[in-house]
Amino acid sequence: MGSRASTLLRDEELEEIKKETGFSHSQITRLYSRFTSLDKGENGTLSREDFQRIPELAINPLGDRIINAFFPEGEDQVNFRGFMRTLAHFRPIEDNEKSKDVNGPEPLNSRSNKLHFAFRLYDLDKDEKISRDELLQVLEKVDVEQKMSIRFLH
Repeated sequence: MGSRASTLLRDEELEEIKKETGFSHSQITRLYSRFTSLDKGENGTLSREDFQRIPELAINPLGDRIINAFFPEGEDQVNFRGFMRTLAHFRPIEDNEKSKDVNGPEPLNSRSNKLHFAFRLYDLDKDEKISRDELLQVLEKVDVEQKMSIRFLH
């Protein structure tokens, strides 16, 4: 399976994704295999429906918001590169990466990019603010025990 994925990804494309996202060659190859297995239409893109078939996202209270994070405004398909750019926000922050390329763009998994990404999951109306109603919508989806610890918001 891994060899099939590496033959379908051109070497220069793989290197660009590696540089842009910070994923290793083997991680990209593995994620490409997963991407192609999710691509039920076999058209090189994923739809929201493809993501909704992932059991972990189906049961996650923020699953819809996570899925929406993969799709730029107005888009209903995501290609492999967009898939990888979104996944890069979930990569752990590594201390040795801080000194990598001072003049280059900030890594997608930097603290500030992770914070902005998480903020967008809650900012449903995209007004650059999280309103009380937006926060409560999330809390309503979260397990009751977790809601109890932030009961003061009601």
